[in-house]
Amino acid sequence: MELLNVRQIAGLLKVSARQVHRMRDMGTMPQPVKLGRLIRWRHGDIEQWIAEGCPPVRAAGKAAAGARG
Repeated sequence: MELLNVRQIAGLLKVSARQVHRMRDMGTMPQPVKLGRLIRWRHGDIEQWIAEGCPPVRAAGKAAAGARG
C-alpha cells in the first residue's frame, strides 16, 4: 500500500499544499491515514476519487447514511 503526502496529492491535483489541507478540512476528499503526527492518503483511494470526478466525500457519506435510515 503506497501512501502519499500532502505535496504529492497537491501535485496530482495541480493545487497548492494549502488547498489540499482545506479540502481535507471541508471533507471534500478521502479521509487520510494518520500515523502519529503524519498525515498520508492511500494512493488507491485518491486514484479512485479522481477517477470518479472528485466528488465531495463528506456529502456523499451523509446521503448514503440518510438513505439507510
